[in-house]
Amino acid sequence: MKTTKLILVSSLLAFAGLSPAFAQATTSGTNLSTTPPRGMDDYGARTGDWEFTLGGSGASNKEMDDSLGGLNFSVGYFLTDTFEVAARQSVNYSNAAGGGGASYDASTFIAVDQHFGSGRFRPFVGLNVGALYGENTSDTWAAGIEGGLKFYVLPKTFLFAIADYAWSFKGSKSPTHNFNDGAFLWSVGVGFNL
Repeated sequence: MKTTKLILVSSLLAFAGLSPAFAQATTSGTNLSTTPPRGMDDYGARTGDWEFTLGGSGASNKEMDDSLGGLNFSVGYFLTDTFEVAARQSVNYSNAAGGGGASYDASTFIAVDQHFGSGRFRPFVGLNVGALYGENTSDTWAAGIEGGLKFYVLPKTFLFAIADYAWSFKGSKSPTHNFNDGAFLWSVGVGFNL
C-alpha cells in the first residue's frame, strides 16, 4: 500500500511539474491577443482606444480686442482608427481691463472628429455642440466647427493644437446672424491614447 501511495504521489508531482512546461510549449508560438503588439514606429490611436488630453486654451472675439485664457481637458473614444467621439471641458479666467475683478467662464462640448494620415502628423476636422456658461457669458447652447493637428512624439503620446469657431443659439433672430457673431477658441497641449 505504501508503494502504491508513493507511486501515485510521485506521478502527481511529476505531472504537476510538467504541465506548465507542456502548456508553455504548446502556446509559445501562438499570440492569444486579438491586437498585434505595437511597434516603435506605429503611431496613433486604434479602434477602441481611449484618449485623454490636457491643454491651455484661449478665446477672442472676431476683432481680437477681448480675450481670455484657461485650462481644458478632454476624454475621447475611437470608434474606428480615424473617427473619434470626445467630451471636452474648459475653464477660463479673465480679468477685464478697468478693474471689476476676476471672473470665470466655462464650456462643455461633445465633438466628433475625423483624423487623416498614418504617421506622426495627424490632422483632423470635426463638429461640436455643447454649452457656454459663467459670469461673463450668457448661459447658452452653442455649436462649432473645429480642426487641428496631433504630432505623435511616442506611439501613443502626442502634442496637439486645435482651433474652433463656435456660435451660440441665443441672442439673435436668425441663425446666420448667430454664426456671424461667433468666436474663435483655441487650445494647445498634450494627449495620450490608452
